[in-house]
Amino acid sequence: MMDWTDRHCRFLHRLMSRQTRLYTEMVTSPALVRGGARHLLRFDRSEHPVALQLGGSDPVELTEAASMGADEGYDEINLNVGCPSDRVQSGTFGAVLMKSPALVAECVEAMMGAVSVPVTVKCRIGVDDQEPREVLPDFLRHMREAGITEVAIHARKAWLQGLSPKENREVPPLDYDLVVEMKEAFPDLTIWINGGVNSLAEAKALLARGLDGVMIGRAAYHSPWDVLGEADPLLHGTPAPFKTPQAVVEAMLPYIEAHLAEGGRLHAVTRHMLGMFTGRPGARRWRRVLSEGAHREGAGTDLVLEALEALAPQIDPASTM
Repeated sequence: MMDWTDRHCRFLHRLMSRQTRLYTEMVTSPALVRGGARHLLRFDRSEHPVALQLGGSDPVELTEAASMGADEGYDEINLNVGCPSDRVQSGTFGAVLMKSPALVAECVEAMMGAVSVPVTVKCRIGVDDQEPREVLPDFLRHMREAGITEVAIHARKAWLQGLSPKENREVPPLDYDLVVEMKEAFPDLTIWINGGVNSLAEAKALLARGLDGVMIGRAAYHSPWDVLGEADPLLHGTPAPFKTPQAVVEAMLPYIEAHLAEGGRLHAVTRHMLGMFTGRPGARRWRRVLSEGAHREGAGTDLVLEALEALAPQIDPASTM
């Protein structure tokens, strides 16, 4: 989710669900420690509970980056051992670290020694020619011995050569059964599942199999209301913050105005809002108005209201009551 789940995206998502745990886009430890990119850690306090996801492979550098995140107030520090992008491979972190469980254990042990908030890991079931039923249990044992108590498992292998990052999210077959088996084999670990989950119904079905949590990425981004709008009542038994996606958009207006007042551009926020009405009448007009206008100099909340008006003729009035 690099370049996707930034602070504007997370603020929007938090409006729809008070209970769902939010994760940052992956931030690399070199960018924070050597690159001075501490601005990437900025977040709104309303985002809690929110986890900082780090990428890196140097224990000393990751420890410093984790400390920065804890100092900023993040509720959790997550080490990504699952991303297959070229940028990640060239930096020797992400999914390539599935081949070095001892190094990952060294990294997380160092991180845990420096922060008081939980340190967690996100991984794949294996990479390249690894046999998942052999490497995944070994990887989890290394994590448990290092003191890790929570792991999110993307239920696909990653092919570091021959497949693009997009293909790595779609081509390798999903193996949910293996992740369920890992929960049974490691009952003391909190195990989340990730990969290919597109709806709350699918999430509930996986939770019913004994898993502790379900991580949803791109489906929540592309169709945020469908995934998050009913997440609180369906999964947590608490009321939904808003009854309609229109109400969420209206609630975003003060945030957008504050962002613009700081010198920000409208597109930086509205690019995350294009999928708010996916599958609903008028969704294409909503996207077109925002896509064509948000880049323009001086674009503001009036454009968002214009996009809502373009949507309005197709909205059933009863649906907004």
